[in-house]
Amino acid sequence: MLDIGPNCRVRLHFVLRLADSGEQVDSTFEKMPAELVIGDGNLPSAFEAQIFGLKAGDRKVSLIQPEDGFGQRNPSNVQKIARGNFDPSFELSEGLVVSFQDKAKTELPGVVMGFDASLVTVDFNHPLAGYELEFEVEILDVRPVEIH
Repeated sequence: MLDIGPNCRVRLHFVLRLADSGEQVDSTFEKMPAELVIGDGNLPSAFEAQIFGLKAGDRKVSLIQPEDGFGQRNPSNVQKIARGNFDPSFELSEGLVVSFQDKAKTELPGVVMGFDASLVTVDFNHPLAGYELEFEVEILDVRPVEIH
């Protein structure tokens, strides 16, 4: 039976929870399993490291620290943007995810934290930044990557 390592295709179920509250953030256990190639960027490296050496049938729960997951919250990622930069017909609400483009034309999502007649406060931190996460995984299948 093949252990997970470089050049492996892995099919797995996972659940991601906030470690402090147990609140579930995402899960595939009730859906189709996830499939990925180790090193393809679909799973952050700290999460990949937790499954290295596992094989089909293994189940594991790991804690991922904020700096290894989605980073620490950065106060400078909370920006105040002039209300005039938004289309007047655009209906703002707290918690609304809005998309901006940076100078390189890369999409940059942000969450509206508040607004008034002149300013809109937008948080560009990842929603999971600053959280310790519990990562539970069940390995369903491990295969070598077929190179064509």
